[in-house]
Amino acid sequence: MALHKLFDRNVAWAQRKTCEDPTFFLRMAEQQSPKYLWIGCSDSRVTANDVLGLDPGEVFVQRNIANIVHTSDMNLLAVLEYAIEILKVEHVIVCGHYGCGGVQRALGRERSALVDHWLQPIVMLYRKHRAVFDAIEDMDARANRVCELNIEMQIRRVASIPIVENAWARGQSLHLHGWIYGIHDGLLRDVGPTLASIEERDALISIDQRVHRHDEPVSGVRGHAIDAFGETTETE
Repeated sequence: MALHKLFDRNVAWAQRKTCEDPTFFLRMAEQQSPKYLWIGCSDSRVTANDVLGLDPGEVFVQRNIANIVHTSDMNLLAVLEYAIEILKVEHVIVCGHYGCGGVQRALGRERSALVDHWLQPIVMLYRKHRAVFDAIEDMDARANRVCELNIEMQIRRVASIPIVENAWARGQSLHLHGWIYGIHDGLLRDVGPTLASIEERDALISIDQRVHRHDEPVSGVRGHAIDAFGETTETE
């Protein structure tokens, strides 16, 4: 069977990891103590540990199609509660990616019972502001703009969940971040918002207002360039 090859690859991987780092699996067997919760897309090209350059025990992960935060999703709520109340993570990262197939489907006309029920928040955002989005003539650029706004929308949803509100209310250090990953170059970009309190959440402008304001997401490379040379730099 073809799946036997996966077992062979697993053996080769385990042996290689042990040769490269003899204590790797000993560390992995210990209690995990990640500082980060990653809520990302199920896309097989975007894996949190690889993108962040972290070992598996350093990031707690929840993934779904188009990185959507449904406040009735028991899986996500359980992961969020465990991450915040048991693991005491300090950062929750909602990370989407450019070229997201889920977002592209939400902008199209094809519909099905389950997938498009899941994608409904993106569908409704697109329909509500269709004139603004359709003014972007390039289809890829249009979808990528919706990818960015979807991340902002989901951050606002995370910030409204009582698990997060309660953590802030008791003074727990918890920061929410909205990032996007460029499959074309491997770089993460900060889309925002970054939130650390109920007051910061309540001060945000609405997602409907954000549709009309486009701030260029900042990659680590660009961020270092801005720090060094100021906002006028065109270095990406």
